[in-house]
Amino acid sequence: MAVGWLWSRLAPAQLVIIGEAGKLFQVRGESLHRFHDLVLFVLLGLGAGIVTGAGVWMLRERRGPVVMLAAVIGSAVAAWLAAQVGVSWAEARYMVTGAPKVGDVVAVAPRLESLWAVIAWPLGTAMAYGLAAAWNGHDDLGRRLG
Repeated sequence: MAVGWLWSRLAPAQLVIIGEAGKLFQVRGESLHRFHDLVLFVLLGLGAGIVTGAGVWMLRERRGPVVMLAAVIGSAVAAWLAAQVGVSWAEARYMVTGAPKVGDVVAVAPRLESLWAVIAWPLGTAMAYGLAAAWNGHDDLGRRLG
């Protein structure tokens, strides 16, 4: 939820001009914000994934492939939830009140046009956990506390 909220606050909105019959025309250069929205979510997800992988690695007695798989699946669910909640909060933040007139400039809420961004969080989790496991020199991954 925190990643979704942070994305909804940081992602830039697109400015559009209202045309005849409610048609929307993009202001020049604003189409790049579609890319910015996506990349920002990917970077936030990758950072959250690295933190998740490192945090799960700290569960010393539970280290192993099953825990890694559970962390990756949990990260995928968390990323999907962050995408859904983030888009909803962004739409609520940039809600248009009243009927716009022709020629008005309106901010359209940021959106994620590709759900491939959801992969970044589980990928970061798998990379962080896998790197920690590869770096560890113990046969039992250091599970024993002594």
